Amino acid sequence: MSRVRSVLPIALSCLGVVLIAAGILGGELPMILRKAIFICLECIGIG
Repeated sequence: MSRVRSVLPIALSCLGVVLIAAGILGGELPMILRKAIFICLECIGIG
């Protein structure tokens, strides 16, 4: 049981890195950055 607890965070971290890389390689980065910029501008009241 302790081996599973020590391997699980590493496996989930690797999965996260793979999914982030897949999104970047799939061309999602510009869209996500644009959405993030609009959200930030709305929060500070400019957009």
